Amino acid sequence: MERILSVDERIRRAEERYYKNKTEESRYTKKENQEYTKKTNNTKTKKKIVAKLIKNTCVCLIIYGCFYNITTSNYIVSEDFTNKAKEVLNTDINLLQIYSNIKDNVGNFVNNFNKTEEQQTNENTDNNIENIQNNNENIGGAEVSNVEETNTATTQEAEEANNQPTTQETETVELSQMEKDANFIKENISVIKPVNGTISSKFGPRNPTTVTVPKNHTGTDIAAVTGTKIISATDGKVILNSSQGDFGKHLEIQIGEVIFLYAHCNELYVNEGDEVVQGQEIAEVGSTGNTTGPHLHFEIRYQDRYIDPEMVLQLS
Repeated sequence: MERILSVDERIRRAEERYYKNKTEESRYTKKENQEYTKKTNNTKTKKKIVAKLIKNTCVCLIIYGCFYNITTSNYIVSEDFTNKAKEVLNTDINLLQIYSNIKDNVGNFVNNFNKTEEQQTNENTDNNIENIQNNNENIGGAEVSNVEETNTATTQEAEEANNQPTTQETETVELSQMEKDANFIKENISVIKPVNGTISSKFGPRNPTTVTVPKNHTGTDIAAVTGTKIISATDGKVILNSSQGDFGKHLEIQIGEVIFLYAHCNELYVNEGDEVVQGQEIAEVGSTGNTTGPHLHFEIRYQDRYIDPEMVLQLS
């Protein structure tokens, strides 16, 4: 027999069914939201990756385009700017030469300062002698005699002091490193002029009119007609026969620790390893490499230090 439910019991059961259905609907809705959110996030991630890939591709294309324009166009980087940059890069900076020049300048300054002090000392001595002589004229009798004796002794001491050689005179003037190297070569190696011609550019700093020509000249240029024979300035061994670089066709001949460079040649007559004798024809004057006309670039190095060729022999 079916039990009759009270009103309260019916209400309670109705509420339970209501909350149960609501809970199930909530769970289903939450699950759907999670799946929807996951799909949305995946879609957004894919879109971000695609956008980032497109962005990076565009940046790469822009960078490549800039480099291409720079290397193929003269409008972005002018030819003058490029030549200036090449000139700076081609400049041969000789730190040893710079140090030697600074040392010479400091030595000259010290010598001039010592001379000034010596002249001032001599002037003071002369002034003292003159004052004593003036006092002698105003003093009579024995006092005059004593002053004259004193004056004479002072004069003799001053003369002896002037006659004594100064420390500066007794000391040998210190030579620069280049002068020492040049003297060593002249004393130990016979060197002759490698070619007859006119000196077109001397050793050292210069102001070229062409931007490709280095401002620091490490040798001496002797202008001559193309094809003029070049002879070896010394005996020695050919350690380099090359046609690469700004020197064009050039030779290096070594004797002991001294290297002689013959550059911008038209033709080379000797090869690496050959032994040459002084006066032997080794090349022809030309205009190969970085030049403005036919000439011989003649260079001397001792222990990797550059030497002015005109300090070793007469070239003009």
